[in-house]
This record gives sequence, C-alpha cells and structure tokens, in this order.
Amino acid sequence: MTENSERTHAATTGDGTDDVRVNRRPRSLIVSFFGTYARDVGGWVGVADLIALMDGLGVDAPSVRSAVSRLKRRGLLASERIGGVAGYRLSDEGHRVLGEGDQRIFGHRVARTDDGWVLVAFSVPESERDRRHALRTALTRLGFGTATAGVWIAPAHLTGQARRVLRDLGVEAYVELFHAEHLGFGDPAQAVARWWDLPALQDMYRRFLGEHEPVLRAWRRGGRAGTPAPGPEAFADHLRAVDAWRRMPYLDPGLPPELLPDRWAGSRAARVFFDLHALLRGPGLEYVRSTVRG
Repeated sequence: MTENSERTHAATTGDGTDDVRVNRRPRSLIVSFFGTYARDVGGWVGVADLIALMDGLGVDAPSVRSAVSRLKRRGLLASERIGGVAGYRLSDEGHRVLGEGDQRIFGHRVARTDDGWVLVAFSVPESERDRRHALRTALTRLGFGTATAGVWIAPAHLTGQARRVLRDLGVEAYVELFHAEHLGFGDPAQAVARWWDLPALQDMYRRFLGEHEPVLRAWRRGGRAGTPAPGPEAFADHLRAVDAWRRMPYLDPGLPPELLPDRWAGSRAARVFFDLHALLRGPGLEYVRSTVRG
C-alpha cells in the first residue's frame, strides 16, 4: 500500500465509514450535531435533550455522556448549567473549528486546472520529528497530495487555509509555500493519480451513494412521510448525511474534474448530499427546536 493509499484508507475507515449502512461513532455524530444544529438553537443543549435526539440515531445515553466528556476534554465543548439543568455549549475553540469547517463542508469548491496549485515544500530535522508528524497530519487533513516526501500539493484555493495552518503550527522556519502551474512535461491527470489515491476516494464516494442515494429517492417519492415535515426521521437522515459527508471535502480537496477518471462518483455524491441537505435541513432544525429547551 502506498503512502497516499495508507493515508486515505485510514481517514476513510477510521470512523467506521467502510460499511454501506454504517454505525457511526457517537462522538462524530455529536460533533456533526453541534456543527449543523446547535448554533441555530441558541448554542446550548441540555444533556437530557441531547440524549433524546441521539436516541433516534441509535446512540444510547451512556455513549452520549462518554462522548461529550471526551469532547469537553478536547476543548470543543464546555459544560454549563442553565436553570439548574446540565448541558453543553460549544467552547470558543469549538466555534472556531466548526466555523472553519463550514466553508469547506458546505462550500464544496471545485478547482479548475487554470487556477493553479499550491505547493508546500518542507524539511524538518529529525530532532523535530513530532513537529514533522504534526505538519504531515495537518496537510493530510487539508486534502494535500504527496508529490514527493517533502513536497505536498493541492489546488490553489487552499492557499489561505494552508498558510493559516502552517502559522498555527509554528513551522514557518522549515517550510516554503509556492503558487505553481503545470508547464510540462507529463500528463497532469497521471500526476494527480500518483499524488492522490483516486481509487480509494472513488470507493469512499460510492459508499456514500450506497447509503444516502436511496434515502434521497425515498424522500422524493414521499415513501417516508410524504412531504418532509419536522420529525425524527428527517432529523436522523439529515444528520447521518452530514456526518458522512463532512470528512470528504478534506480528503478530496476539489480536484479539477478534467483530471479525474471518467464516471467520477464524487460529482454525483455531491449532488446527493446537497439535495438531501436542501430537503431535510429545515425539517430537521424544526424538530430540534421542538425538542431542545432553550
């Protein structure tokens, strides 16, 4: 297995997303919930209400409590009692992380070949191996591909995000940042196939379609509850889709379609996600508002 395939495999299967109908980790679902709904209902959610909402996704109360405790330790959630009721709200760090994710997850920018590329070239000494690992991890999470061991590449629209991440890591002394365009000599499509594990990404999108395309068809047929209305099914189907989708724009940074294989499943997966999002987000939010005590 190549370095690219190892990284993509770990990222696509680490949260249990390798099954067509997945059992996602409670912590991931709760992060998706706070990112998708909690900010629109005042930001604070009582523990009992969160447990009730997660029960509709097959997550039991002990799993919810364990997950929110871990997210609190990570600094994403902060505990707060309101009117004697225990609950959680996003911390400042949680707001920052989810705010940065909104544009990537819901913006879904697709590059063009004439936009160019951003290159990160780095050389970190062995004595700073932890910093080197953190740098590679950060670039992977941004969706960079590996051109060579110390040169990573991504579509140019990620330049701003890359600059911020590199500064946050404090690695400016070891890194050079370039804007580039392809001038020759090989086929850029073949180069992209080396830099990113396209078969793994294709499989990831097909798994997404296998789970969520039938859900979209069912709602469109009215086979679930007719016209979508506030209720637990709309909420659960929407949150599952968001939870599955939100990793994908980081693994596939919006590579130019003309450099991708024919019948690229990512295009169809994006249409399915955004159609489900448009259809179910409103009913899901109304259901959350009816459940959460402000």
